[in-house]
Amino acid sequence: MKKLAIASMVSMALLMACEKEKAQDTAPAAKDPVAKEVVKPAETAAAEKSEANIEGNPFFEKWDTPFGMPPFDQIKNEHYGPAFEYAIKKAKEEIELVANNPEEPTFVNTIEALEYNGKDLTKVANVFFNLTSANTNPELQAISREIGPKLSALGDDVNLNPQLFARVKAVYEQKDKLGLRPDQMKLLEDRYKGFVRGGAELDDEQKARLRELNKKITELTIKFGDNVLAENNNWEMVLDKEEQLAGLPQNVIDAAAETAKKRGHEGKWVFTTHRPSKNPFLIYSTNRDLREKIYKGYTHRGDNDNANDNKKVAAKIAALRSQKAQLLGYKTHADFVLESRVAKNAENVYNLLNQIWPAAIKQAKNEVAAMQKMIDEEGGGFKFRASDWRHYAEKIRKAKYDLDESVTKPYFSLEDTLKGVFYIANKLYGMNFKERFDLPKYHEDVRTFEVTDPNGELIGIYLTDHFVRDGKRGGAWMNSYRKQFVDENGKFRKPIIVNVLNYPRPVGDEPTLLTFDQASTLFHEFGHAAHGFLSNGVYPSQTGTSVPRDFVEFPSQVHENWMTEPEVLAQFAKHYKTGEVIPQELVEKIQAASKFNQGFATTEYMAATLLDLAWHTIEDGEIRDADEFEAKVLKDYGLIDEIAPRYRTTYFSHIFSGGYSAGYYSYIWSDIFGADAYQAFRENGIFDEKTAKAFVDNILSKGGTEDPLALYKKFRGKEADPKYLLKSRGLID
Repeated sequence: MKKLAIASMVSMALLMACEKEKAQDTAPAAKDPVAKEVVKPAETAAAEKSEANIEGNPFFEKWDTPFGMPPFDQIKNEHYGPAFEYAIKKAKEEIELVANNPEEPTFVNTIEALEYNGKDLTKVANVFFNLTSANTNPELQAISREIGPKLSALGDDVNLNPQLFARVKAVYEQKDKLGLRPDQMKLLEDRYKGFVRGGAELDDEQKARLRELNKKITELTIKFGDNVLAENNNWEMVLDKEEQLAGLPQNVIDAAAETAKKRGHEGKWVFTTHRPSKNPFLIYSTNRDLREKIYKGYTHRGDNDNANDNKKVAAKIAALRSQKAQLLGYKTHADFVLESRVAKNAENVYNLLNQIWPAAIKQAKNEVAAMQKMIDEEGGGFKFRASDWRHYAEKIRKAKYDLDESVTKPYFSLEDTLKGVFYIANKLYGMNFKERFDLPKYHEDVRTFEVTDPNGELIGIYLTDHFVRDGKRGGAWMNSYRKQFVDENGKFRKPIIVNVLNYPRPVGDEPTLLTFDQASTLFHEFGHAAHGFLSNGVYPSQTGTSVPRDFVEFPSQVHENWMTEPEVLAQFAKHYKTGEVIPQELVEKIQAASKFNQGFATTEYMAATLLDLAWHTIEDGEIRDADEFEAKVLKDYGLIDEIAPRYRTTYFSHIFSGGYSAGYYSYIWSDIFGADAYQAFRENGIFDEKTAKAFVDNILSKGGTEDPLALYKKFRGKEADPKYLLKSRGLID
């Protein structure tokens, strides 16, 4: 799944109230891109370090590392707890100083002061929450469970502080007289709305109830994520007979043998529910019973009535969110969430989905019929089922398009595909990448790159973490260890960006070879990275990918398109053994096949989206039976038995432990923008300098400084048209 992870698991209340994702930076300074007044740091009465047991703690030492990168080798598990305790205490003191400032409230001493408070907490959180996603362990998980509620409480301390809200409200009420820049005006408006949405206008009894709800929701979302990780890591299918490997390519067999060795099953083969293991087995294995076994292992994660069961956890989260929304004056959690998104309300989302669902389900049924026909012609004597989908889809792909994934993979080595990503970044944005071997990193798999502009000036630092491993959650994402922003002293801070994926680890002397979809994911995730690198704003809560959830996927969706362009493929798609550029005939087959199986792909995604909305439009706040609720929702929408939602309730981490609750529709919503935006490049030239500059100036550099729809119209000159998405998926002519 191509997705953008949340910057951290800090409660949404804290993010809404504090929104201060920033850290110290020792990288060379750049000219401030926006003229602004300098904020004088508030004097704080923070306790002595020894009070919080942080003497010698790396988080409270100056980071004399290149570019101010975190000194990963110095940071130990035992440092996080004390660092969080001290940073939270200090953040509270800073908040009180703003709230109790005897001076008249102004934009600088109130709004900007809040924006720049909490540096110590941000410094700790940026490292900790990145690692709990990419390289966690039981100790970090325990700290997360302990610290999550405390961060939630801190968010409530901000949102529910009457003196602080009074100052914010006073500034907000005179906003039209302050002569603010557009980004400052939006910061003020967002800050005020954040307080209101955070419960600032509730009475004392309601505020107490809100605190309790936030605490419980935070605890449960952490538990949900831990359960999914445990299910991912614990499930395995151990094979001990060679005939059980029938149909599998040798590289898949070798990887399974390596996994078995690491898991203590020397001489056998182990397959897991991690996608690099599960998907090849479902595609190539000719053993139907084993395909069914691994498919059920994947689709029943968190639904096994064991210690990691998520049915009740998910249902409780949905119920509590409903109760919270109604406490804040909203009909449903979806109403609460969507108010601040581009979509604005659930009706608009359903209107979009209703334009796509009929065409998708119709195409999916046609695909089922085609696969059943193949089974019958082969004399299979059985009815097609969900676990057969990838296997027969691949067989039809080969038959219809003469396209075999095993033939295309040798042209998509990970190393060369990364070069392809760098190629388009250079052609579009003038970005150059130099690998560094002396920079700190949190795991041996990580690679680090210095990113510069055409003049050799530093843009930022790029970390890549490509391989699947225990301790890393599934999926792919971009995050930042430091965002781009301008600090309170007017200094431009350079970003440190990371892309995390889950590709199979190379076996022996062979490189990692990617499927077409995996290669596309690399381009997608770099689109998020470009959004972070080319940011050119002032306030950290507005820079980079700090845009509404249903707009944030748009830049990354656009970047996928360049991968299939012949000019780009010629630069990187080279056979890993012979160096031969991918033949044009094969390119044409790839392009022709790109619309294949889109009924399935779109329907399984749409089913998950509809399931998300169903959970978050409940109005009674009651706890439901998760399996029964899910089954009814999918039946009511007419989902066919041969397709399961991309994410079932019990492992739907996006919505129950991530930031996509009532927002999983965001991918297809953003894809409409992406398809329409790429049409501009098709019309003007895929590397047209003027179009690329307009994309940077109006989208990538702006972050959340202006209304997203207004920014898009500045770039495209019109609203996005859904027809380009439907055409790109072959759902309409």
